[in-house]
Amino acid sequence: MAATIQCILEEISGVEDPVEELQSLKTALLAIPASALRESVSGQRLDVIFSLLDSNNRAQVELCVDILERILLALSPVHLVQNYRAELQSGLAHPNDTVKILALTQIGRIVEHPEAITECLNNHDVLRAMILCIKEEKMSVAKQAIHSLSKISHSKPGLDKLFKSDLLDVLKDVMTTSDIIRYRIYELVVEISSVSPISLGYCANSGLFSQLLSELTGDDVLLRATAVEMVTTLAHTQHGRQYLAQQGIMDKISNMIRGAETDTLSSLYLPGLVKFFGTLAIMDSPQQVCEAYPTFLNKVFEMTLDPDPTMIGVALDTLGLLGSTVEGKQVLQKTGAEFKAVFSRMSQLAASGATELRVRSLDAISQLLTLQPEHQTEDLLSLTESWFHLLSNKPMEMICSISTQPFPELHCGALRIFSAVAGQLWGQKMMMSTPGFMEFILDRSSGQTKEAKDAKFELVGSLVGSSTAAEILGSPNYMRLKTYLREGPYYVSAVASVSTEGAN
Repeated sequence: MAATIQCILEEISGVEDPVEELQSLKTALLAIPASALRESVSGQRLDVIFSLLDSNNRAQVELCVDILERILLALSPVHLVQNYRAELQSGLAHPNDTVKILALTQIGRIVEHPEAITECLNNHDVLRAMILCIKEEKMSVAKQAIHSLSKISHSKPGLDKLFKSDLLDVLKDVMTTSDIIRYRIYELVVEISSVSPISLGYCANSGLFSQLLSELTGDDVLLRATAVEMVTTLAHTQHGRQYLAQQGIMDKISNMIRGAETDTLSSLYLPGLVKFFGTLAIMDSPQQVCEAYPTFLNKVFEMTLDPDPTMIGVALDTLGLLGSTVEGKQVLQKTGAEFKAVFSRMSQLAASGATELRVRSLDAISQLLTLQPEHQTEDLLSLTESWFHLLSNKPMEMICSISTQPFPELHCGALRIFSAVAGQLWGQKMMMSTPGFMEFILDRSSGQTKEAKDAKFELVGSLVGSSTAAEILGSPNYMRLKTYLREGPYYVSAVASVSTEGAN
């Protein structure tokens, strides 16, 4: 196969319009298994393919990119930096976006490699060109530039190069291009800061982080909303949360939630503030966060009653997130009548809201009702059962009704609620006392989409996996469910066909 590739490369170099030959090379490369590709191409020179990138023929350029993607990925980062450094650097300034992305992607591989990165760090022009790619109009180019640059920060020499050389001035200069570009640099800073406490220290010392944090209280509410989103990303790491706490950001965002009541434009950034505390709660401790910042949970409850669907949706997602943990369930239960009213509102939305809100309500309810076997204490089982009864006077019939509606997303949402309670003793008892419910579970004709079949299979798995299922459901039902599970989610029973040829 290597000889074939060599022959095609020679043919390409000898024709004026090489599109057909390039297509043949692409086909030949796709026919080689990935595991064998490196051996087939490592001895080949790709100069002719790189030279053909300098063309106004879009089809030719795209074929060259497809070929180079396939070949370069098979080559080691050390081989790339030793043999194609100049070509990749040239690609960063190419007018075609796909060529830029190709170059950025391969340089990203190089800087990840401990032996190859030194060559790259010593090439100031390459790093500067990567930073300038963040200004590109095409977002996909900027995203790849951010991603590849962030990989440089995985080593101390890389951090030194970005933040202790004149490249920091290049970053700051690029930031002045526009609000959009400034926030792309912030995105890079947050991505680098998330790697480790050391990388966060470099970003903080550069002054870029304090600039981002100052945007939280800026006059432009849209920029404020974007800043909150970026700060939330940092909150996913423990060292990030510690830094934000040291800078007083939690208190600042709590005050922003409180002040949102008198701000007519708060709907633009309030969802982000709530998501920030939702992330904190799930990453650290729902109880500590809700006790330290009571404004957060009060606002979530308020938002479920808000007429704005965006506010309702964020509130539902946040409640589901909080209620997915045992500690979160207990925090919600402690609010007493407040949460009961909210849960009833969720039930109303699930039954008769707009379709998107119905789906999000069903998902939140299923998270609130889910209880892993190791957490099924008497108190917690009593809690989830009491919540289930808040749904309706006849909660089983209500969820069954939703599951039979001709909307796949609602059907699956209802099945997820049944899966949530299927592993709990009280849930199994309610299922057995509901006429026709076991037949509904075992009926493979209901819900024909892949998602519906998967959701039904998950429900069956929840029942069969429960230690109490065999006793509560009875041996015949339990065995039928085990058979369903063994056959898989997409099983179709064979129907015997009878030939009627010649019959009158």
